[in-house]
Amino acid sequence: MPEPTWQKSSFCAQGNSCVHIAASPTGAVRLTESGDPAHSVLGASPRAFAALVRVLKEKPAHV
Repeated sequence: MPEPTWQKSSFCAQGNSCVHIAASPTGAVRLTESGDPAHSVLGASPRAFAALVRVLKEKPAHV
């Protein structure tokens, strides 16, 4: 299986607290964080990922 092409969040500050996403060949969305990009990878369907993003956009930044 080819290595995923990771994209860093546009809201990432400097340091190891960045979220990275990549599409898998199966259509799933992969998520990881920059402190451990090769080991802890979460997979989600595009629909579930869209729901996560929608909920996160509704929450205040300080929560």
